[in-house]
Amino acid sequence: MGNASRQAPKVVVLKGGPSAEREVSLSTGRECAAALRGEGYEVIEVDADRDLCAALDEIKPDVVFNALHGRWGEDGCVQGLLEWLQLPYTHSGVFASALAMDKERSKDVMRTAGLPVMPSQLACKDEVEGHHVMEPPYVVKPYNEGSSVGVYIVAKGANTPPKLGPEMPDVVMVEAYAPGRELTTTVMGDRALGVTEIITEGWYDYEAKYAEGGSRHEVPANIPESITQACLDMAVRAHQALGCRGVSRTDFRWDEERGLAGLIILEQNTQPGMTPTSLVPEQAAHVGITFGALCRWMVEDASCNR
Repeated sequence: MGNASRQAPKVVVLKGGPSAEREVSLSTGRECAAALRGEGYEVIEVDADRDLCAALDEIKPDVVFNALHGRWGEDGCVQGLLEWLQLPYTHSGVFASALAMDKERSKDVMRTAGLPVMPSQLACKDEVEGHHVMEPPYVVKPYNEGSSVGVYIVAKGANTPPKLGPEMPDVVMVEAYAPGRELTTTVMGDRALGVTEIITEGWYDYEAKYAEGGSRHEVPANIPESITQACLDMAVRAHQALGCRGVSRTDFRWDEERGLAGLIILEQNTQPGMTPTSLVPEQAAHVGITFGALCRWMVEDASCNR
């Protein structure tokens, strides 16, 4: 599809959907659709619902740009549908999407690949609320959500376990808290673009990620070259270990007092946000790739049966 500028294939941008990250996906979809129109593509935006199969059959796109986030949109479900319809789509395939969304299993894969991750376990919600299942400090979060949806931090010395909200599933992940600075690296194909430090007043939660002024991004991160190179290397290795395709983003914590031993992978994102405050477009711009060129590359990289 390298001659996209001449043939201008019809691109459906999938956005919205039913997950807890619907609003983020709508924003991502709008931004990407506008960028692709600017690159000369015929673009149709589709708010994904249960009639998606019929809608795609009627539109008959050449490529599907998957701008969905959260469960159903980036956990292998939509990817499986697109495979069945034999429609090339952006981002990772069925297996990598499902694996990366399952935080506990993806950590097992990364651990096997020699990548540093924090100790964690799955536990029933009732058990987590009944007693400390791990010595504080620790974090409780859904094992199959993104965008810091439903994250609870239990501080060191906490006397009581957390009371979890109704948004939390019956089984959650309990993970040892990783102190330090928040770093992230984008991988585009087989290339790591750079390292960004995310600076916030507190936890990098949903509001900090997507609200204007919620966080400050420093790119390139003001960190030692050895840590930069380690982030770039680990991000590519995580991308490859999980079988990712297209663009992914690896999130890190770095405890600078421990040097290289303090660098930990938090998670792998197979469909990172592409909103005005998102990290991937910023890193791409820093290495000279415009937002339009980034979206065009993703369309050209689209595939199925992988």
